[in-house]
Amino acid sequence: MFGLKRKTEKRSTPQIVQLGSPQWAELLQTSGYTRLADNPDVQSAVNTIAELVSSMSIHLLENTDKGDKRVNNELSRLIDVSPSKGMTRKTWLTKIVRDLYLYGDGNSLCQIIAQPGSDYLSELRPLDMMNVSYIYDSQSSDLRVRYGNKEMDSAQLVHFLINPDPRYPLIGHGFDTILNTTLNNLAQAAKTKSVFMSGKYMPNIIIKVDSDSEALSSDAGRDEVKNKYIGHSDGLEPWVIPADLLEVQQVKPLTLQDIALNEGVEIDKKTVAGLFGVPAFLLGVGDFNREEYNNFVNTRIAGLGQMIAQALTRDVLISTNWYFRFNPRSLYQYDLTELVNAGKEMVDRTAMRRNEWRGWVGLPPDDEMEDLITLENYVPTDKLGAQAKLKGGDDNGETNQSDQDGGLPSGD
Repeated sequence: MFGLKRKTEKRSTPQIVQLGSPQWAELLQTSGYTRLADNPDVQSAVNTIAELVSSMSIHLLENTDKGDKRVNNELSRLIDVSPSKGMTRKTWLTKIVRDLYLYGDGNSLCQIIAQPGSDYLSELRPLDMMNVSYIYDSQSSDLRVRYGNKEMDSAQLVHFLINPDPRYPLIGHGFDTILNTTLNNLAQAAKTKSVFMSGKYMPNIIIKVDSDSEALSSDAGRDEVKNKYIGHSDGLEPWVIPADLLEVQQVKPLTLQDIALNEGVEIDKKTVAGLFGVPAFLLGVGDFNREEYNNFVNTRIAGLGQMIAQALTRDVLISTNWYFRFNPRSLYQYDLTELVNAGKEMVDRTAMRRNEWRGWVGLPPDDEMEDLITLENYVPTDKLGAQAKLKGGDDNGETNQSDQDGGLPSGD
């Protein structure tokens, strides 16, 4: 891994090859490297992941004896609304995800900036991953980060990573090497398709000429035959040609299906989709499948969000009772009928207020729907004991006078 050197005892300081440096670019060019960011399918997969992850809100929660409760303060607002100067949560998370997959080789770093004159968090400023390099001590598992020519304080960094390197687990590892062959295949397929679409090798007719080979061996000879028999007619006029001298045949050129290009491209697209964990239909292969999409959100997107939340909890929070968590529920593909039925079941069991139910389907809250209600005509929970049938009322739900006076129902 370039940009990574072990510490050695009593040896000269190893040369650090930084990402984005001339040495790095030269090494990549000589090895035939294809950047992930240059492939449209990889871009599509990464942009989809970044779009979904950045659409999840970040909640600050606190562990309590009665369960985890959401905390609303300046810190939670900073992370969930504007974690870095000039950036919203969506643009900030998009930057992090794209660095993880495209530019940081499985890593993304943010610098913790405190407010001037205090220890309060001001912002989490993303670093340019093309200028980041690492020094790893395998004996003490100590990782130092260099940003340009300056060594950063690890305590002032939030390190997000995916696919921990087997030899250096504190550093993430990207998909560059794994996808190199697949990306080359897709690039070659795109070139082949471009040549086919240009029409250079797809003539619409072929004219078979009964002539000697010398007359057709040169461009001038072939042009002379064309001009002699077919070159002086208008496009809509019929051709008049010798019956035994020329034979005109319509040609059906090879298609992309004939050379099995589409099948090969689909296999490569599925390979890219599988490595990034996105459904293949998001890359144009196959049809939309809601269950597959929801599983994608529940695994890849929620897992990536959990990694980011845990890194923030580890590097930003001081209180051991607080932690960050993403909310992926809004990303699932729901049918309106499913939301209504699920909300009804929750409301009937007094597990949800009707205003929360209205929020599920995008309706504003109603002041008259704050009470918890239960079955049997949806009576508020604090009025359950006042039901007529529990006090011996008649069939139409009215209580008798003895009930109102606090006595026993009539007939008892």
